[in-house]
Amino acid sequence: MFGVVPKSIWDSLNPADENNMCSWALRCLLIEDGSRLMLVDNGIGEKQDKKFFSYYYLHGNDSLEESLKENGFSKEDITDVFLTHLHFDHCGGSIKWNQNRTGYETSFKNATYWSHSEHWQWATNPNAREKASFLKENILPVKESGQLKFLDQEFNNSDKKKTNADGLELLQLTNEISAIVVRGHTDAMMLPCIKYKEKTVVYMADLIPSTGHIPLAYVMAYDTRPLITLQEKSSFLERASKNNFHLIFEHDPAVEGCTLINTEGRIRKGDEFRISEI
Repeated sequence: MFGVVPKSIWDSLNPADENNMCSWALRCLLIEDGSRLMLVDNGIGEKQDKKFFSYYYLHGNDSLEESLKENGFSKEDITDVFLTHLHFDHCGGSIKWNQNRTGYETSFKNATYWSHSEHWQWATNPNAREKASFLKENILPVKESGQLKFLDQEFNNSDKKKTNADGLELLQLTNEISAIVVRGHTDAMMLPCIKYKEKTVVYMADLIPSTGHIPLAYVMAYDTRPLITLQEKSSFLERASKNNFHLIFEHDPAVEGCTLINTEGRIRKGDEFRISEI
């Protein structure tokens, strides 16, 4: 998870267990925007076999369905599923077994699933390095359902077409919700950027998966283009610290979100917050 950074350094931040594994969150984001109810990513899902789950030691009592219920919603209420990218821990909940377990169906029957056309091609024709992260049963049934749209194509020929934000690609979904496109972790990953209560809130997906990944050198070994990740992080962190962005972390086991501070040219974690406090 920390790439070239020695374990003797990162182990004090995220201690590993006896199996040399760390605990991580699968934190989704629910956005209520007028008549739209958008779910950003949906975790690892429940349909994989025992062998698959034996690798990842899922723990805790939280589930996506229960979390929605606690907030007064159900899966049927979701109008949009925003997929930052198609690695199994981000999109596995998109698809479930059908009732008699003879095939698959979408988990969110009333939703449009949003992806990026270039990332979709990347995921459905995977390179050998990422192949194990792109599981066809998580991906292909979404297109077969007819519920799939590509954010870059949907608005490419309109006034919401692709723009540029400090060197990073930007796509506009609504007046309040845009997507920053980055290409270091995997090709064309999208980071939701939300304007809310005069704040800019950014869901970091795997560009900065936890507070432990804020320092530039802390880049995951999963990243296909780590030098590009460094450039993207540097550009984003500079803009985020200047403009007091509120960052939400998908994988941090303890910290839901934080701001940033710049001290003598070093950008680091500022105030922590819970999503409910924004």
